[in-house]
Amino acid sequence: MADYKDNKFNDLFNRQKVNQYTIGNTTYKERIKKLDALKKALEITYKEDIRKAMYADFKKPNLETDLTEIYPVLSEIKFAKRNLKSWMKLQKVETPLALLGASSYIKYEPKGVCLLISPWNFPINLTFGPLVSAIAAGNTVIIKPSELTPNASKVMSIIVKELFDENEVALIEGNVEVSEALLKLPFNHIFFTGSPQVGKIVMKAASEHLTSVTLELGGKSPTIIDDSANLEKAVEKIIFGKFTNAGQTCIAPDYVLLKSDLKPKFTELFKSKIKTFYSENAESSNSYCRIVNQKHFERLVSYIEEAKQNKSVIASGGRYHPTDNFIEPTLVFDARENSKLMQDEIFGPILPVKTYSNIQETVEYINSKEKPLALYMYSKNKKNIEFVMNNTRAGSGCINHNLLQFLNHNLPFGGSNNSGIGKSHGFFGFEAFSNRRSMMKQHTIGATDLLTPPYTGFKQKLIDLTLKWF
Repeated sequence: MADYKDNKFNDLFNRQKVNQYTIGNTTYKERIKKLDALKKALEITYKEDIRKAMYADFKKPNLETDLTEIYPVLSEIKFAKRNLKSWMKLQKVETPLALLGASSYIKYEPKGVCLLISPWNFPINLTFGPLVSAIAAGNTVIIKPSELTPNASKVMSIIVKELFDENEVALIEGNVEVSEALLKLPFNHIFFTGSPQVGKIVMKAASEHLTSVTLELGGKSPTIIDDSANLEKAVEKIIFGKFTNAGQTCIAPDYVLLKSDLKPKFTELFKSKIKTFYSENAESSNSYCRIVNQKHFERLVSYIEEAKQNKSVIASGGRYHPTDNFIEPTLVFDARENSKLMQDEIFGPILPVKTYSNIQETVEYINSKEKPLALYMYSKNKKNIEFVMNNTRAGSGCINHNLLQFLNHNLPFGGSNNSGIGKSHGFFGFEAFSNRRSMMKQHTIGATDLLTPPYTGFKQKLIDLTLKWF
């Protein structure tokens, strides 16, 4: 690895490094003022620019942009503003009797200079959301957004330059070489959102400087439907969760595990609800967006074509048009287990369905794979729900809906092992960008002051009493 002193971003990094203590010593009121400025930019000043950028990058409907890009960040800001004063307070903790005469507390101090690498699928949301936490915790930040959504990156660059001095927050556009150069710098914390494959590269680079990381990754999030579920509502919610952003969502239902006798009714409802959501022709719907670029379009098309070649059943959809990166909402049964649909995170508008006979099968199947970022279950059967949730592992869970856990800032958001390391949102985001510094203050002579050398028989008796009672 090249010496970071030769890095072209070293000057910016060093200026933020020098400035970190000034920023770190800001009051909660000063930090809230910055959050208010970001809120105004998203809510008023640049709202239309963001909408236009998302349409240019994805052909994303305005309402979907408002709901999935702007609202989550505004909600994060409002939550932080309400709670930041208490988060920043010294957190008093108990001091054991053996340390009588002292008081103990936890100080949440900024980690320092942070790198935020954000993805392309929800560029505004997944850039400015973590930024809110970094600002609330009092850090300096360098942002590297995805090059795959250039219009969104450009708007974010304008916003950051207008609101912040680059010695506090800077945004650097560019390709993968830019990310590689930034990863050579000795950041105090790296917050990365993306694939598990790239997450491993980020973690390896961070290890060179013993930099702490938050990795928001992904994986194949399963959705279970048992025979007690309200099937119509389940299908509606799964379609919403799967085909919002054309399936390019890290916590979208990746595949469905369906009780076998529900297959005919599920298929019927799926076709009906797709028409309700997106009309007879989703390509002409103003509620359905596109795949981000040709590379990802071709990747997803290869999944559909492989399914056809393997004699899987395309129960609905399957059409696509390369001129517009359009792929129809597609339902697939009987996909082979070794197919890309069942092995890779799909990240697109294709929903494979696997049937099962008993609930034990679903648990065994889920546990045969890496831990998912989310696990969903549609059921009214308390016994089934408890069995699944107690015998599987996942970053998050949601019963009788999907995606919504992301929007509750009282819940930690993040994965486990292959689906991520660390948590974000609300206090958990503030905590991710903070060091929990342990602090103790001695007020009077303590018991330990009586146990210094030279050691005597009397002091041994004191130790004996301490071991027994304290």
